[in-house]
Amino acid sequence: MTAGDPGASLVTRALAERPTPLVLQWPVPGNPAALVAFETPGEWRRAIAALDLDARLPDMVRRKFARAQKLHLLGWQDIDLLKAGELAALAALELALTDRYGGAVKRRRPGLQRLLSHLVETEGLRDVDLPSIVACGGTALGYLTGELRPSLADRRNAMAHGDSFDGPPVTGLLHLVRDLVHVSYREYLRDAGQG
Repeated sequence: MTAGDPGASLVTRALAERPTPLVLQWPVPGNPAALVAFETPGEWRRAIAALDLDARLPDMVRRKFARAQKLHLLGWQDIDLLKAGELAALAALELALTDRYGGAVKRRRPGLQRLLSHLVETEGLRDVDLPSIVACGGTALGYLTGELRPSLADRRNAMAHGDSFDGPPVTGLLHLVRDLVHVSYREYLRDAGQG
């Protein structure tokens, strides 16, 4: 978030001290759903900043994902904003997947579920390709293809159509979305690195 960002001052004001730590499930090495207490605004900001997208990715995707991060930062004061941040992250993911694979998925509007399934079934995505899964454990593939429920697309649909703020934040969702965006642009990033 840059100084010229109109939301920067809002986030700065919102990251004031809170009376208690922000405690939630958060992926840590060896545990995909550890109970973590963020004691200070700086600690929370660093955790969210660690999830930044690669600066070489298209601006349209980075801006959408940055909005999700901003909502997560604001969640320091109101945990419901984490749910709004999750929906924004899933919108960024759908944009990235449509940009990369929309033409290969043979429908006018491919939809998130078809795009995620394409990533696994056609592009060959495996859990070992996702840094957060490798570091923390767990699996993602069944939640991408729809074999495990609720799938990632089910979660997005529920958030977008009525259950936006129901339930706790989904552990590791922001991490997984960041990894999936990077994986979907891996050839793009490889070419950018060579340029």
